[in-house]
Amino acid sequence: MIDRPRGFDKAMQLIERGVEIPNPWSLDIGDDVDIDRISADGVTIHPGCRIHGAATVISAGVTLGEEGPVTLKDCRLGPNVRLKGGYFADSVYLDGANMGLGAHVREGTLLEEQAGGAHTVGLKQTILFPYVTLGSLINFCDCLMAGGTSRKDHSEVGSSYIHFNFTPDGNKTTPSLFGDVARGVMLDQPAIFLGGQGGTVGPVRVGYGTVVGAGSILREDVEEDGLLVLSAPPEGLRRPNSPRRYKRLRQLLEKNLCYLANLGALEAWYREVRAPFFAAQEFGGLVLEGALEMLASARKERTKRIDALVATLTPDSDDQRQLVACIVPLLGSFDPAQASAELTSAPAEVDTAVAAAAAAGTGYLAAIAGLSPEVKQAGTAWLQSIVDDTCARAAACVPDMGLFESA
Repeated sequence: MIDRPRGFDKAMQLIERGVEIPNPWSLDIGDDVDIDRISADGVTIHPGCRIHGAATVISAGVTLGEEGPVTLKDCRLGPNVRLKGGYFADSVYLDGANMGLGAHVREGTLLEEQAGGAHTVGLKQTILFPYVTLGSLINFCDCLMAGGTSRKDHSEVGSSYIHFNFTPDGNKTTPSLFGDVARGVMLDQPAIFLGGQGGTVGPVRVGYGTVVGAGSILREDVEEDGLLVLSAPPEGLRRPNSPRRYKRLRQLLEKNLCYLANLGALEAWYREVRAPFFAAQEFGGLVLEGALEMLASARKERTKRIDALVATLTPDSDDQRQLVACIVPLLGSFDPAQASAELTSAPAEVDTAVAAAAAAGTGYLAAIAGLSPEVKQAGTAWLQSIVDDTCARAAACVPDMGLFESA
């Protein structure tokens, strides 16, 4: 007698419902998987795939494993997602997102509509806005990237690119913003291009329309839009190393807090603007829930990393002593409960426009592209006010640091 593989009965039930599974004997479907969260509409699961996790959702039109086996664990897949091969855990993929063979995607990752990567891409705590495209052989963790207007005009990361997110001191207060939330969600900003065989040393902030030449290592902010950047190799250096000496502590904190504030703005956008579009999808409510969980995961990761950094400080100034003493209220200012209590609703013109589009059955990308310039400006101003207010609230916890004060 031949033992049936785990989940064989579930695979057969899925086939009976219309899911295309060429070889059910090759699948491993965990006992915790709820097959009622797997759509019967146009889903294909190729041989060798492993599906696990009670949170897993597979929406209509999804294809798994067309280039190689896929391991899927507690992921929520929106419609028409294509995960061609690799490992995917605790992450969320919206309509049309895709990843090539050899992907390694972990917690806190959110790929929005039609974002994706080619082969051998590593992501963790990564947020990609619609259309953003990654090449091959890339490590792009702890960052958010926006920019671009369509599949033909999108932000791109060239092959063999690294976002350096781990310091010699072992801290990861390194999140980078390529673009921002307030303008990026409007899908009308110039694309950002990061040339291949290069990298970014986080944390940095990069403006829209930036083109970083191939082979460049970006070590500084490029906040002005529309710049071409070619970074020269640094001069050779040998000197005594001073571990855990943060000469630019204020700037480091500002970038981390700004990143957190942008996460808050993005959460507001999901709750106030995106929600009606998810409601039109078969498992849209579950996918929206997953996206919000990714933002919560990102917030938790960033506050944890700031807390760990501050714990290593040996304060030698009044501002650092205040930071150490006030780190709890500082990080508490990003608590979801407090942030929600102080959150302002979307402007009426934004709410009216997106509600009408959703009611008419217009998809999210088309709806945002169809907003008038005036509505987009109102939406951007609203989101930027969330960022600014959040940063100001955090800065008030440690006034001696002079956070976000102009030079």
